[in-house]
Amino acid sequence: MQKILVAVGSTRRPKLNAVWEGLTVFGPQLDPNAQFEVVGVEVESGVGHTPTTRAELMAGARQRAETLVRMGRESNSGWRYFVGLEGGLDVMQENGERLVFLENWAYVTDGAGRSAFGQSGSILIPAPLAVEVLDRGAELAAAIDAYAGGQGIRDAQGAWGVLTRNLITRQDAFRIAVINAFAPFFNAALYRNA
Repeated sequence: MQKILVAVGSTRRPKLNAVWEGLTVFGPQLDPNAQFEVVGVEVESGVGHTPTTRAELMAGARQRAETLVRMGRESNSGWRYFVGLEGGLDVMQENGERLVFLENWAYVTDGAGRSAFGQSGSILIPAPLAVEVLDRGAELAAAIDAYAGGQGIRDAQGAWGVLTRNLITRQDAFRIAVINAFAPFFNAALYRNA
């Protein structure tokens, strides 16, 4: 059984676990004869600490993965797939009202020309939390801790868990984004024919 190394541009446990959980679901479709190993590497996203647009979220995920590709080539790491994950906010206007959604994005590449984005879906965040992040400049991780009266929420259930009463956690949201981003890889025939 061959080992396939999947590099992730983070060392945060919810992100690494999300990739691992995704691989347990679609890994056999990606390669039925492989054993997958997730390798976390801390890399910069190149975007703000709390991205506030979909474009910034996608750019952060892509830049993390592309940084891993460069690092992997320089060190001859043997990494086969490169995963960038980014969470943050998507701000929009609806009938003159500001709506702010929490989203998670994944970008996956094989470093050889194939790549894809995946998104988690989104959840509306409460207006007072949006004010703290968007108008007062607080980082989402600090703002959700203060808003929910907790500590270290980002590395536990995340804002997703707080907002959904743990029906969907940060790890769950990233897992969905990862599965969606890998779909063109494990379902390649369908995507080639599209």
